[in-house]
Amino acid sequence: MYRGTKFERGGRALFGVRVRGWPADRAGDGFRPPAVTDNAVIGMGYGMSGLGKRFLGLGACALAAGLPALAMAQDAAAPAAAATAPTISGGDTAWMLMSTALVLMMTIPGLALFYGGMVRKFNVLAMVMQSFTITCLVTVIWALVGYSLSFTAASDAADAKEFIGGFSRVLLAGMDPTGTHALAPTIPEPVFMMYQMTFAIITPALITGAFADRMKFSSMLVFIALWSLLVYAPVAHTVWHPNGFMAKLGVLDFAGGTVVHINAGIAGLVACLVIGKRKGYPNADFSPHNLVLSLIGASLLWVGWFGFNAGSALTAGPRAGMAMTVTQVATGAAALAWVFVEWALKGKPSVLGIISGAVAGLVAITPAAGFVDTVGAFAIGIAAGVICFFTATSMKRALGYDDSLDAFGVHGIGGIVGAILTGVFAKMSIANSEGAFAATLKDAPDTKLGLIEGNVGQVLTQLEGVAFTVVWCAVITFILLKIIDLVIGLRVDEDIERDGLDIALHGESIH
Repeated sequence: MYRGTKFERGGRALFGVRVRGWPADRAGDGFRPPAVTDNAVIGMGYGMSGLGKRFLGLGACALAAGLPALAMAQDAAAPAAAATAPTISGGDTAWMLMSTALVLMMTIPGLALFYGGMVRKFNVLAMVMQSFTITCLVTVIWALVGYSLSFTAASDAADAKEFIGGFSRVLLAGMDPTGTHALAPTIPEPVFMMYQMTFAIITPALITGAFADRMKFSSMLVFIALWSLLVYAPVAHTVWHPNGFMAKLGVLDFAGGTVVHINAGIAGLVACLVIGKRKGYPNADFSPHNLVLSLIGASLLWVGWFGFNAGSALTAGPRAGMAMTVTQVATGAAALAWVFVEWALKGKPSVLGIISGAVAGLVAITPAAGFVDTVGAFAIGIAAGVICFFTATSMKRALGYDDSLDAFGVHGIGGIVGAILTGVFAKMSIANSEGAFAATLKDAPDTKLGLIEGNVGQVLTQLEGVAFTVVWCAVITFILLKIIDLVIGLRVDEDIERDGLDIALHGESIH
């Protein structure tokens, strides 16, 4: 699983180290991938149900032993049924329903307001329209085929299974409201599907910040639909499905550092390069028209992020509590780091700076939330705040690209920083807080997780995960944009861009 450790996975050698896999019967040990396969750790966790099943089976046997002979025919069937029936937790389900609503709130109205306040007044409706429409569009795509491609197993060759799922849940066929998904055995599968849908919604919505003020609405719809199927779904499958390429590699991504933030940030960078700079950039005034809207949006993002990170535990347990804690700490640290650097260099702390820093911290802690303690959270937050400040200001000016609302500078770079530092600060005591690594630790008690514990190899694994995501996303995104540009065009006419998108594209204005 992890490079530099002493345990093995299925005989496959990684840099000369044989890595032992997760037992297939580990369902309920508190960590998503080990429950269903012999793959390396991916990221999201869930709570223990095995103990409850054992007590249920013992109770059934005891009851059968005390019944008259008429009931003896049921003795063999009762324990088997107890062992196979899903155990749905009301507490876990309630928390995941709440988390689903929180993450949906991050896009509408959170991201819509955050981005809407940053653009000029004559483009604000076009900006919020994109977030709302993407929510509707991806909802339909996810129900039709996106969920199936991301979270089911393909029936093709073994290599294909590592990069894309199958079609067993097309139109959500076969989804039983009383059944569960193998990755989340304590909540109903429809709840798991809905929770994952909210991640699929916000990821492409984040991209729109990079090409704000200049993309056709029709082209945006086509691009987002294709990108969701050809980029988001494969990357989600490689990271979060046990058959996935990055899952087998051992990449740690608790809540979407690679799947959501690096993915969206790289796509945003490619998009702004392909479409080109806004007219007049960087000399014209592109100041935000209403930072109050952006601050409200950032606040909704912050609150919603507890569903994003703590919800990724998939249980209402210790890991969710720790994920919530480190999310709060990293966000505060990143916001202060950004604003203090800005204050020192520019003479004044800004509202735009502190909310951008907070989002950078939220992004960076996302892959690490289920693996690090508060020390790691402080380090990740400070690093993200400082690094993202320079990438969103100095680096963007030096290289000359027009990432309008810093989708790449904050989400892309913040996601990369967080992914790498997860490999540095991951701790076994945090990751195993719900028994995720119990079997591994029983066989190899000295197993280490991150660099801070002595596992240098995990940083290399994280770098591989980052590299794969960057290459996959950049190549497919570039191809999609070029095809769309050739067929229907990407950019609005110059006069529309000059006069504003609200009236020209939507026939409305805010006043």
